[in-house]
Amino acid sequence: MGVKQYKPTSPGRRHGAVNDFGELTDKRRRPTKSLLKPLRKTGGRNHHGKITSWWRGGGHKRMYRVIDFKRNKFDAVGTVEAVEYDPNRTCHIALVVYPDGEKRYILAPTGLKAGEIVESGTVVEPKIGNAMPLKNIPVGMDVHNVEMTAGQGGRLARSAGSSARLVAREGQWATLVLPSGEMRQVRVECRATIGQIGNADHQNIDLGKAGRKRHMGRRPHNRGTSMNPVAHPLGGGEGRSGGGRHPCSAWGRLSKGGRTRSPRKGSNKRILRRRRSVRYGQLVLPKK
Repeated sequence: MGVKQYKPTSPGRRHGAVNDFGELTDKRRRPTKSLLKPLRKTGGRNHHGKITSWWRGGGHKRMYRVIDFKRNKFDAVGTVEAVEYDPNRTCHIALVVYPDGEKRYILAPTGLKAGEIVESGTVVEPKIGNAMPLKNIPVGMDVHNVEMTAGQGGRLARSAGSSARLVAREGQWATLVLPSGEMRQVRVECRATIGQIGNADHQNIDLGKAGRKRHMGRRPHNRGTSMNPVAHPLGGGEGRSGGGRHPCSAWGRLSKGGRTRSPRKGSNKRILRRRRSVRYGQLVLPKK
């Protein structure tokens, strides 16, 4: 997989870069119809028609690909038929066909190609694309699509190029280092898939022009300081101004420095190291 640069024939092409889709089996291959679902757009509006999420709307029409995050087709050997593009996520997906004729989409790890065999079970070979509980995965291996609750389906390390490393296992808990640098414990019964997610060069893609962002369903975003004072607390003033107060939303709610994790969820106590350990020059230790 790589990134293709265009000749600067226009201002939009000058800095633009696109994926060459070298990992795909066939660039013109159509998705499997039985694994598609309609994807309704909201344009950032709620059921009353009122905008609740700004800067959204338009974009290319999509169909959702149903992904097998649970990998609960146990002890059945599946064959990878193709690696396909998915417009709903940054990574590619792989179409797996099982002996009984059932087809499923899984997240495509790096190195997985058409014709290879993948399997999901309690004790399977620890090779790329196979899924098994953390208690049976050798320590030190890179995994992705990791469950946080057994049987729930993969939640961690699902974007392009990401992986979590299994660094320790003690009793009923396995310790993982996540792509963000956070170190957390997960129950050993939780399942994970061996390998790193493919399409790692996704981070090197440069859109180059605003139109490609509109194709993704993102409308122009203007700053609060560029608005009138009737529209935003940071608006107004003669010439360009710094706003005169801390960054906030259009309704005055402070937008920086607040906690984003829910204190009611019990998974926070299993975090051994935060993704950002230093705050305001002081070391923040996890709660015991």
